[in-house]
Amino acid sequence: MALKPATETFPMIYREAMEVHWNSERGYLYATKPRKWGYVEWYHQIIKAAAEQGCKLVFSPSVSWVNVSTELQTQIIGGQGATNT
Repeated sequence: MALKPATETFPMIYREAMEVHWNSERGYLYATKPRKWGYVEWYHQIIKAAAEQGCKLVFSPSVSWVNVSTELQTQIIGGQGATNT
């Protein structure tokens, strides 16, 4: 699971200790390989880690999905307000 913000960078995201990382070369946030959680849960974890850094990530009208099934896109978009506990 990876998210590429349009303008923000997160070089210190590791400090949140949420298993979310920043790829500085390519400019995206990513989570560790899915284990107990699925992609939707990791998506929410990335969103929460960014929020801890003071940034609210939202979908832009021009979002580009890469190797994400239509079903998974629907699950992610449909559950934007959900959070992990």
